[in-house]
Amino acid sequence: MSVFAAVLFLGLAVTLISREPQANPRMKKAARLPEHNGWIQVHLEGSPADIGYQHGYLLTAEIRDNFKAISTELTHDEKRDWEFFRKTAREVFWPHIEQEYRDELMGIVDGLNAHGVRMDVWDIVAMNAWLELPYYDKWLSKGVPGGTAGAGPGDHCSAFAATGSYTKDGRVVIGHNNWTSYSSGERWNIMFDIVPEKGSRFLMDGAPALIHSADDFGVNAAGIIITETTISGFSGFEPNGVPEFVRARKAMQYSASIDDFARIMKDGNNGGYANNWLVADRKNNEVASLELGLKNVILQRTKDGFFVGSNFPADPKLTKEETDFDVNDKSKSENARHIRWLTLMEQNKGKIDVSAGQRFLADHFDTYEGKVDPSERTLCGHIEVSPRGMGTWQAPYAPAGAVQNKVTDAAGAEKMSLTAALGHSCGINYKAQEHLAKHPDFAWMKDILHDMPARPWTRFTAR
Repeated sequence: MSVFAAVLFLGLAVTLISREPQANPRMKKAARLPEHNGWIQVHLEGSPADIGYQHGYLLTAEIRDNFKAISTELTHDEKRDWEFFRKTAREVFWPHIEQEYRDELMGIVDGLNAHGVRMDVWDIVAMNAWLELPYYDKWLSKGVPGGTAGAGPGDHCSAFAATGSYTKDGRVVIGHNNWTSYSSGERWNIMFDIVPEKGSRFLMDGAPALIHSADDFGVNAAGIIITETTISGFSGFEPNGVPEFVRARKAMQYSASIDDFARIMKDGNNGGYANNWLVADRKNNEVASLELGLKNVILQRTKDGFFVGSNFPADPKLTKEETDFDVNDKSKSENARHIRWLTLMEQNKGKIDVSAGQRFLADHFDTYEGKVDPSERTLCGHIEVSPRGMGTWQAPYAPAGAVQNKVTDAAGAEKMSLTAALGHSCGINYKAQEHLAKHPDFAWMKDILHDMPARPWTRFTAR
């Protein structure tokens, strides 16, 4: 029987519906708010196993739905059956997951099982490794006769971090929009407020069943703000390394400085989901870029300047040794967006704040064409209207691009707060049926592809 409980969560007095709060002590510290501007807000607290259980229990329906989307995409794009990814989760990733996160992953399974959902831990691990599995598959297939011809790693996201003379108040400002398929992006709508037994409390965006953000935007109570964009054309994987999703989660939870963050991300680096990480420390208004290749790791930092990300590999040595990316082709999305970021940073020097960051992420200026025209070359990505697509990652007119957005500043981070908007922050809505009618090549997505309306910017605060 359902009962009602009034609680204070994210600063709002709300009435929560819990299925069995008295009979289930593991749920006493957990909460879920009604959907707000498309976001589902959950509070998870306790031991790793309890946090996992609360996650699986509160988001059961969403996890089942996200599993369908991820498994459909991975099996189509990588040309492997789901059992391949389960086996990889068990044999390649699981041996290198520390006990704390094993407990949390198994807790998610327990929470699902409490509702009669019969997924197991290998399904959940594969979902968490979803973005790095193509790196493993590419490494596994390289040089193998008859190797798979999967899509391989994709290019995800646009981001910036600025401080000092570049920002309005001289303190840090950081923003990011997530690029992915619209089928998976439309489900990237969870706002996690997590209070672990060890480490810092943190607020991060994420997707159902994932113990990390996956697009890696979050703030923690120790004053660290984190985001990233992938490194284009990257090759390399170390099967005996620590999964990227574990290191990313650990860094969100345990970093109290930029040095902490860099150490955690480098320790056991497996090369999966290789990113240029942008990090800010609100305590001393320092921003940093950690370009994390497998062979080349470059950490830069400043208290007066900026770093930007557009899947552009910045370090020449890393670019040459670990990617096949052409930095001179200005028609490429990554290069065009990089040029646009540099222009916006200089044009707005001394004026960058949260509202400016929100405006940047909605930008439609194509530097290659020299005009406003939404496409894969604009910071607010619209691959669905591009006759070029985006390399091997997305075909022409693919339903993909920017799917959600986040911006915060030092003042917000002090309050464990960030602003977020689902869909294209430019305000353009995506209509799935209309798009599939025009582009039937993507009919394989019809059971997982939904409309993606543009939602307003919303502030979230952990309290």
